[in-house]
Amino acid sequence: MKIRAAVLDRMGAETPYAQSKPLQIRELDLDPPGAGEVLVRVAAAGLCHSDLSVINGDRPRPMPMALGHEASGVVEEVGPGVDDLAPGDHVVMVFMPSCGHCLPCAEGRPALCEPGAVANAAGTLLSGGRRLHCDGAEVYHHIGVSAFATHAVMSRRSVVKITKDLPLVEAALFGCAVLTGVGAVVNTAKVTAGQAVAVIGLGGVGLASLLGAVASGARHVIALDLSDEKLGLARQLGATATVNPRDADAVEQVKEQTGGGVEFAIEMAGSVRAFELAYKITRRGGTTITAGLPPPTATMPLPVVNLVAEERTVKGSYIGTCVPSRDIPRFIELYQRGKLPVDRLMSGRMKLEQINEGFDLLHEGKAVRQVIEF
Repeated sequence: MKIRAAVLDRMGAETPYAQSKPLQIRELDLDPPGAGEVLVRVAAAGLCHSDLSVINGDRPRPMPMALGHEASGVVEEVGPGVDDLAPGDHVVMVFMPSCGHCLPCAEGRPALCEPGAVANAAGTLLSGGRRLHCDGAEVYHHIGVSAFATHAVMSRRSVVKITKDLPLVEAALFGCAVLTGVGAVVNTAKVTAGQAVAVIGLGGVGLASLLGAVASGARHVIALDLSDEKLGLARQLGATATVNPRDADAVEQVKEQTGGGVEFAIEMAGSVRAFELAYKITRRGGTTITAGLPPPTATMPLPVVNLVAEERTVKGSYIGTCVPSRDIPRFIELYQRGKLPVDRLMSGRMKLEQINEGFDLLHEGKAVRQVIEF
């Protein structure tokens, strides 16, 4: 079938993207779903820093590639072997397919699926195949989803069925921002009521972490970001205090407000400087968590003696250490009960043709979560 999709031919285009137009809206040929795959009509797709990091070259991927990974939609066709989904079902896309058989999957850690990681790096579906073509040439899939398109074929393992009473525009955010952000709090950190949490970097994922910390009953929820506008939104969403890292005494502010630092500092900015700040505001015996995905070449020195003398922990969190089939329905239910006001994260809606302008806003830090509606 013919579809329209946003395709990236090369990485590293100059900003503003509204002028350089790294993403081109093209007509592509989409093959029908193969065994274990589904065809989904995309309803909404969010613009995320993970997409931006491919556009700017921070995370190299094979080209040309149809981008987009945080999305929702409606199943239109199922391939052979798919017997638990049917046309008309509403689904949220998940950007790490889980094979269900490798060691991490067997241990209940599908975010670390080994075949899924190989497929994502290669720009294929979990099966190893590609279903997108342009003028006879194959187009790569973005982390198994390629959701900046009117339709997408993906592995059954890349979608989670959801309730039909949730608007699909809102549902899109649960595939990445909510899954990663809230998951980092409840799954990776396992925050309990009365603990102190700091979130560094208030994009869509960081603000979702803040929502998760508030819902978990943290006594202190400290929000840190360079944008005063985002700090204001954080206060509206339940932050007990906000700090701008530009302040010379930013670390001292956090320690004074929390009596020595936080039990959990969660870095969501994707920069070494942000992680260093997160480490400095973590109290003795505390845990510093990073889910920000800086460029692969980014490194930092770590005072190793502190790990021993202060019993410090440093942890990574990928997809919020989630089991998507378990956590997405749970998080949706919390949202519907008013515990996770995810809709407050949406800072704009747009058409597919406005995608380059949308990534300019994201690059400039002027947007939280913009959503393309189809």
